[in-house]
Amino acid sequence: MTDLDEALAILQNKARRQILERLVREPHYPLQLAEQIGISQQAVMKHLRILEKGEFVAKMRVASNKGGPPKNIYSVQQALSIRIDLGPDLFQCSQRVLPSGGPLKLSGKLRGDAIAIAEVVSGRKRISVGEGAHHLSSITQAIEKLDRERDALISLHQQIKHRVSTSVDSDFESYEQRLMVHNILEAPSSKFNFKEFARELQLGSEASEKLMEEVRSRVVRQMAERTNQFISAPQTMELPWWATLGIDPED
Repeated sequence: MTDLDEALAILQNKARRQILERLVREPHYPLQLAEQIGISQQAVMKHLRILEKGEFVAKMRVASNKGGPPKNIYSVQQALSIRIDLGPDLFQCSQRVLPSGGPLKLSGKLRGDAIAIAEVVSGRKRISVGEGAHHLSSITQAIEKLDRERDALISLHQQIKHRVSTSVDSDFESYEQRLMVHNILEAPSSKFNFKEFARELQLGSEASEKLMEEVRSRVVRQMAERTNQFISAPQTMELPWWATLGIDPED
């Protein structure tokens, strides 16, 4: 599986994107691709080797329909989705592998009319053009609806991050404190890897402990100042992990 950096490096080339655009429809010979894209066959072969090395395409030897020697034909192999969200207080770049399996298996991950479509086409190897166009139109509309909802969520995420960043700039004095908070905000539902963070900043043990305590106390104090709320709980209750930064669990 190609990693994100390699995938972006491969797909940044327009000619390679044009090649993939044609290969997703049906397998092609290099000469066909050269004629359609308008570049030399030598250039097409160079791009195909890069795509093949990145596991985007695979080649297969097939007999010539004109009675000549077998030729290589290329088809797309990977099924993935790459997303980039960029804006003030926002940068997210991710790669997802699309789920495998037939329509019936996928129906468990779908909702609404898409479930009925998956059930209708399940087990059928061929679908007429008219029926396929109808189903694809419905699925495209569902995708566009999800995209609009996702766009709104991403924008809301950005708006909240911007407001938090304003507080971070005013309430946290040192660059290390601000950097730590921003790293926490990148994945607020995940445990922050402070050891890796301290290693990257080349912080010693004493400086690391001091930084953790400063950020923890500032976050808790900021909540009390801005929302008039404070954290009160029995000793047996598990606190939010960010509220325990710098606290020895054995204490």
